[in-house]
Amino acid sequence: MGLNTTPSAERIHIGIFGKRNAGKSSLINAITGQSLAIVSDIAGTTTDPVLKAMELLPLGPVVMIDTPGLDDEGELGQLRIQKSYQILNKTDIAVLVTDASSPMTAEDIAILGRIREKGIPYVVARNKIDTIETLSSSEFIKAIADTPIPDGWLTEQNCISVSAATGKNIYELKEMIAKQVPAENMTLKIVGDLLKPNDVVVLVVPIDSAAPKGRLILPQQQTIRDILEAGAVSVVTRETELKETLASLGKKPRMVITDSQAFKQVSADTPENIYLTSFSILFARYKGNLESNVQGARMLERLKDGDKILVSEGCTHHRQCEDIGTVKLPRWIRNYTGKELEFVFTSGTEFPADLSPYALIVHCGGCTLSEREMKYRLKCAEDQQIPMTNYGIAIAYMNGILDRSLEPFPDIV
Repeated sequence: MGLNTTPSAERIHIGIFGKRNAGKSSLINAITGQSLAIVSDIAGTTTDPVLKAMELLPLGPVVMIDTPGLDDEGELGQLRIQKSYQILNKTDIAVLVTDASSPMTAEDIAILGRIREKGIPYVVARNKIDTIETLSSSEFIKAIADTPIPDGWLTEQNCISVSAATGKNIYELKEMIAKQVPAENMTLKIVGDLLKPNDVVVLVVPIDSAAPKGRLILPQQQTIRDILEAGAVSVVTRETELKETLASLGKKPRMVITDSQAFKQVSADTPENIYLTSFSILFARYKGNLESNVQGARMLERLKDGDKILVSEGCTHHRQCEDIGTVKLPRWIRNYTGKELEFVFTSGTEFPADLSPYALIVHCGGCTLSEREMKYRLKCAEDQQIPMTNYGIAIAYMNGILDRSLEPFPDIV
């Protein structure tokens, strides 16, 4: 996959954390071989998280995230520290950068504890070893045995001494980072695991005022790619031509996958002996939250007048007059429930920490969000006992076709 063809959500997100002047930005530049981050001797040069998509061997497509220092000061500094901690929600691999010339600090230990708490694989890079007579990683681990760092937090598999200035052990650091990638991250499929070679999959893509000009939206592109990688055949049509498309095929398709807003018509035009599902449902499964989203959809039956519903999108885009998130979905929910409801909308990285005002969260399919970030949002809702579903599942439920759209996934009840 080329640098310009891999969506951000499909890239391994590598978060770089540490105190001010530990050399985080210098280390990013050394790892990437590029001047991606601004380097200065002035503490606190990086004031906001900086994301950069790139290729990093041996991992391939990644997103490097440079974060503000964890020992920043003042009211603004505290906000910057909070942003650094929030980056953990989208981090697949964390790199904690420490200054080898001084002991690990309370800030270092605190962020390492949060990293471990969230189950994020990590590497500790002891930077600036060119400035001191350094210990090897194993000697360093023994030397800090009497510090507050719990046993087992640092091992020879996740701790390495490096120099961003001279390049010492940078190659070894990259190899160590690559070894932290969970094996399951390399095997996740959107739909390919449900297909056999030469299966035919029909994709239904409405072309209306909200459709982008001259291209398919990201979940459609990603699904087509996954079908091709499975050795299957994808056929793309509009809902208005679906009947004719199905009639013209020389064999029964394995599955019809539709954009959620066309669910009702597509269900009517697709024979019962053909699997039917949606892009949103596939992506809920892909991100690991299908079952909880199905349970969340049932909350539609229990909504009351005055309830607040949070509609959240992972991406930001120009709103059209018939935008599905801000226009169609609220209209359909009001019509289905018959209730006077209040809708609140967020997009991009916005997601409220306090979800208590909401009776229900309806999220997009999350195609631009990493699996970890989607699971974080779901966990926030779960911890605060707020039901959460997504566009496609809610629409299928309101149209009475949710059970049918889940038939390809017999493990989901």
